[in-house]
Amino acid sequence: MVALLAWRSRGWPLIHDAPIMHYIAWRIAGGAVPYRDVFDMNFPGVYVLHGAVLRALGPGDHAWRAFDLAWLGLGGACVAALAAPWGAVAAVGGALVFAAYHLAGGAGQAGQRDFLLCPFLLVGALGVARWLERRRVVDLAWGGLALGAGVTLKPHAIVFAGLLAVVVAVRVWRSSAGALAAGVFPSAVAVAPAAVMLWLATIGALPAWRAIVVDYLLPLYGKLGRPPAWGFHRWQVWIPLGAAVVLSVAGAVTGRRFSMRHLVVSLGVLYGLVHYVSQGKGWEYHVYPLAAFASVLAFAELAAAWRTRRWPTAVAVAVALLIAAVMLQTKGAEAAAAVRAGWISDKAQRVNAVVADLRPRLGPGDTVQVLDTTEGGIHALLRLGVAEPSRFVYDFHFFHDVTTPVVRGLRAELVDALRARPPRLIVVFARGWPARGAERVDTFPELRQLLERAYRPDATGDGYVIHAKRDGS
Repeated sequence: MVALLAWRSRGWPLIHDAPIMHYIAWRIAGGAVPYRDVFDMNFPGVYVLHGAVLRALGPGDHAWRAFDLAWLGLGGACVAALAAPWGAVAAVGGALVFAAYHLAGGAGQAGQRDFLLCPFLLVGALGVARWLERRRVVDLAWGGLALGAGVTLKPHAIVFAGLLAVVVAVRVWRSSAGALAAGVFPSAVAVAPAAVMLWLATIGALPAWRAIVVDYLLPLYGKLGRPPAWGFHRWQVWIPLGAAVVLSVAGAVTGRRFSMRHLVVSLGVLYGLVHYVSQGKGWEYHVYPLAAFASVLAFAELAAAWRTRRWPTAVAVAVALLIAAVMLQTKGAEAAAAVRAGWISDKAQRVNAVVADLRPRLGPGDTVQVLDTTEGGIHALLRLGVAEPSRFVYDFHFFHDVTTPVVRGLRAELVDALRARPPRLIVVFARGWPARGAERVDTFPELRQLLERAYRPDATGDGYVIHAKRDGS
């Protein structure tokens, strides 16, 4: 099944969120300072990783597909390593569950930040589990380094690092071991975040980063786009998959096989739930850490239960996993269809159309401002190698909490940038986020006045309008 899903995924394009991270990494490689010159809420490790992909493989669809599959292989290997003490069935089966879960999600999930985070979380858990079993401090060191690197991608990982630090501290206290082990782990976790902060300070990005996080991200963006009712993506899959996890843990407890490694992975499952709920957006890719640790536990007791003839556990786990496999196969077929004739296909065609409309209208050194979130505007600029005159890669910042000083300041900054460095073209996309259409521009009077005075509609495409600068304006 996994081989079939992988084959169906071969045509996944670079799409949705990933091109935006590519664009920011490209701008940074060209000398832009993150946060100061490019307004974004993601943490610096995301730009480092995307920059490495651009340098090593390039910005194309095939390069991104190769990277995503390679990262999936890395994640699967980490799942297998964490499940290895429970046997080959647990190791191989867990890796295949993780691979199937990702490949069934479709092109929009490729390279999402929470998916990229998973190997770091799994390696961190593996390091702590091995230390608990072997008491080699070096295991805490590399496990902590991995978790710290994960924190630079998604700061939520610090919660899992804290849970593991408590486990380490309790074991040190109960075993009367030296304080070295208790200090090594948190120190190792701090290395990558400290290095990233030093980089930001060196290039002058820290003040802008602090302003985005403290003034915008925490008080405003954190509550934006929350769903009216909580749901769980692919809930049909999670019923049998969750059942397999619960049965495996229960089987380990009743069979007196529940180990410290079980505890560490169970804390990973708990963290996965916190990771999803704490972000408050209800987006599908926020479930990835939960999926990673659930994959480790899914097959954990199957071989042992079968070997010891605990038939209720063995049969129940096997049936649950079979049902989950069938559902993932169905979801994978739907994802493949979306690439051919669904929203993935529509968005890819829109990007091609925007590129075709912009290219003949641009000269050397021209800039373009897009008013967009994820409809393809920034992706088109990435393909064309064109910068924006402002630091704003999205426009949703301007259309929520509009009475607050922070958003009023962002609006004024955009208008000032467009006046000081007028772009050749401004592209307004019809679809906004979280809920506004093209009429959102009418709620931004200064921007509307600038468009009417200095620009004229020059081309209309599927979901966007290109405004060209008037002669002499």
